[in-house]
Amino acid sequence: MERFLYRLSTTPHRARFVLKGALMLHVWEAPLARATKDLDFLGRLDNSLENLERVVREVCAADAEPDGMVFDPATVKTERIKEDADYEGVRVRFVGLLGKARVTMQLDVGFGDVVTPGAMDITYPALLDFPAPALWGYPRETVIAEKFQAMVYLRTLNSRMKDFYDVWLLARQSAFDGSVLAKAIAATLANRETAIDVEPIAFTPEFTEQASTMAQWTAFRKKLPNTECPATLAEVVSFLTQFLLPIARACAAGESFEQHWPPGGPWTSGA
Repeated sequence: MERFLYRLSTTPHRARFVLKGALMLHVWEAPLARATKDLDFLGRLDNSLENLERVVREVCAADAEPDGMVFDPATVKTERIKEDADYEGVRVRFVGLLGKARVTMQLDVGFGDVVTPGAMDITYPALLDFPAPALWGYPRETVIAEKFQAMVYLRTLNSRMKDFYDVWLLARQSAFDGSVLAKAIAATLANRETAIDVEPIAFTPEFTEQASTMAQWTAFRKKLPNTECPATLAEVVSFLTQFLLPIARACAAGESFEQHWPPGGPWTSGA
């Protein structure tokens, strides 16, 4: 994935893709980041299948310092996808070759989302001594805002255990300016036409203690690279309640949220 990102960073198409998803946790050097096999982007280009196919083929064919990887432009295929939260995107699949090994690559590209306070210049960590990809990436605030919107929107049908984990991880390991995070949450919910909910069902025992949810959390947790993650989703949600719901209440009331969150919390009025 990293070497495809590097090729993207050397082309004019770099400006048209904003990296999001689990790979951003690696950019932020989150030590407990979960593994992923996919590349997730916000696309800032024509979202037709034909255009995405053309662009990815050009990236695959881009000149790059030899790194052992070859991406085959002839294998690029595209299809429409609909995420859990009802937002259409494009999935791109193609093949990478590392010697005789075939690596199946997958890109998921979404469109139309707002990024608050704005996309960031990032350097994706490179292995060995290869040049590192320099790209646009999501800020933490929009990562959290989109995951909170999905929690509110999907209610008890939510199977996205990764969203709860990612927000838990970011809130434990990062500091936040409450006013910026509140603006990101308000902007994302408004853009996705989702009403602010100060008591989301996903934050109640009705969701966290239903049998299907507990089974999904247990299965998800077994795949994690660490043992620090709470054994139950209810414990995670208890922490997220302290982190997110004060902001939801302020947004619902049309009030500013001038608070500071140190890594691990809680919210305080001092910087």
